[in-house]
Amino acid sequence: MAESIEQILSEKFGLNSKVIDFCFNIEKEIESQFKNIDAIAEYNQLKVLHAMQKNKLSDVHFAATTGYGYNDLGRDTVENIYADVFRTEAGLVRPQLMSGTHALTVALFGNLRPGDELLSPVGKPYDTLEGVIGIRETRGSLKEYGVIYKQVELKDGRFDYERIEKEITPKTKMVTIQRSKGYTWRPTLSVEQIKELIAFIKNIRSDIICMVDNCYGEFVDYLEPTEVGADLVVGSLIKNPGGGIAPIGGYIVGKEEYVENAAVRLTAPGLGKEVGATLGLNQPVLQGLFFAPQVVSGSLKGAVFASKIFETLGFDVMPTSTEKRYDIIQAIQMKNPENLIAFCQGIQKGSPVDSYVVPEPWDMPGYDCPVIMAAGAFVQGSSIELSADAPIKPPYTVFLQGGLSWHHAKIGIMMAVQKMVNQGLLHI
Repeated sequence: MAESIEQILSEKFGLNSKVIDFCFNIEKEIESQFKNIDAIAEYNQLKVLHAMQKNKLSDVHFAATTGYGYNDLGRDTVENIYADVFRTEAGLVRPQLMSGTHALTVALFGNLRPGDELLSPVGKPYDTLEGVIGIRETRGSLKEYGVIYKQVELKDGRFDYERIEKEITPKTKMVTIQRSKGYTWRPTLSVEQIKELIAFIKNIRSDIICMVDNCYGEFVDYLEPTEVGADLVVGSLIKNPGGGIAPIGGYIVGKEEYVENAAVRLTAPGLGKEVGATLGLNQPVLQGLFFAPQVVSGSLKGAVFASKIFETLGFDVMPTSTEKRYDIIQAIQMKNPENLIAFCQGIQKGSPVDSYVVPEPWDMPGYDCPVIMAAGAFVQGSSIELSADAPIKPPYTVFLQGGLSWHHAKIGIMMAVQKMVNQGLLHI
């Protein structure tokens, strides 16, 4: 007879019976929420499948190109599929886009010129963009090229429309909207909120480019920002849309003019989208996209599970276990550095890769304080695989995301709880 799940968790993963029982009871309490997550996954699966069928995807499109990559039919097909999935005019989907930050940089530099103003109506962007914009002095920033940056803080978690209108001037060229919370304690923006914000901005000046940083938000809901008025939407293939299979890459989708401007910055003036070898990566990029709706649903279930566990244990969480979700990130205020570090070390211990490694805080480039990162991933830095990271500063908030499957997300979170129990930080 096969071992029971409880036996495996106890004998092979070192979980004690109290942690197992506690977490299994939590799972029963949240199972009803999984139905809505599954419905969204099914809808997005159909959207992706139809885009692939519409573009007559064939194994010929998986062939590798090298050098300049002229006439790469697979590359063109990938970009057409992405444009159709996001229901917009054009796409730039390339392995040469090394991260979400790089894709955002290309979109910004491609569409902004000296003297233009860039406005963020959602406060300070993600830490790694500070150097790109010039909030933090770095070589080659937008500030160095004469682009003016302004931001408007959220007001009680909502847009400060009065202040936004005041900050828009004739020089305002682009508005950048970060959908996810980043390293901040605020709700993630819903597509409906983004729709309202874009409509407000376009009513003031219709020519302002509205760009959305879509990282962590793809396939979490029925609609994407390009379907509600965004001119550009940008993200990373080692987050949601890569499905844990794409080994590298980023995407920029939206109005053809603005996507082409980004392509010119990625390659060279006069070349644009016509060059860029795909090196045999079209197949994992597309297969990852095909799996993405299901992988995202597993991540969401894990996030709800973690939220319910820690709110039950008396921690502040965002979002709560019953709130509607607009990205895959679960934020938990861990109260002190000991809790935070133990949690991340437990996540690492539950990973399929480098489970034996013990993460410690370190001075990571692009951040203003030590950061701890737990990520035993098949793809380095992949945020769609189960990971947790946090800046080591009050209120010691950890940001949990990912999980290629619900079942792995579940055991990884249970391992984090057990690590905290073993260190006497939790009592269950």
